[in-house]
Amino acid sequence: MARTSRKPAAPRAGKTVVALMAVGALLGGAGAASADGTGTHPSVAPTGDGAKALCKRAPKIDRRIDRILGRLNGEASQRGSIARLEQRLANAKSAGDTQIETYLDHRLTFRRSLVPTLESRRKDLADVQKWCASHDDGAGS
Repeated sequence: MARTSRKPAAPRAGKTVVALMAVGALLGGAGAASADGTGTHPSVAPTGDGAKALCKRAPKIDRRIDRILGRLNGEASQRGSIARLEQRLANAKSAGDTQIETYLDHRLTFRRSLVPTLESRRKDLADVQKWCASHDDGAGS
């Protein structure tokens, strides 16, 4: 079973270490603050529905959904596409790698389930954008 070597993970490892240190610093500070009872607690529940913020982010969310759907529906040569994963699954079947086949089959099932979910979100977001246009981008909320 010949596998091609992957690129070294050194850049990713550095980012991971920095992220873990940041999380540790945040958790360490929060643990000390809550241990002595002086930690900050949210005293007020949200007063609005976040319409203004959602109206502001809607175009960015729409572009993101379009980009993801474009990738999922791409050709077999595009990384992340359903067609590419189907090809990899077919290759595993023909090679007789049952464990790989099972793993890829589960990934394919999940990836296929993303398409209707994202299309539903796209439709909902279009309704939100219409609402935002008719309500001064949520300024009244």
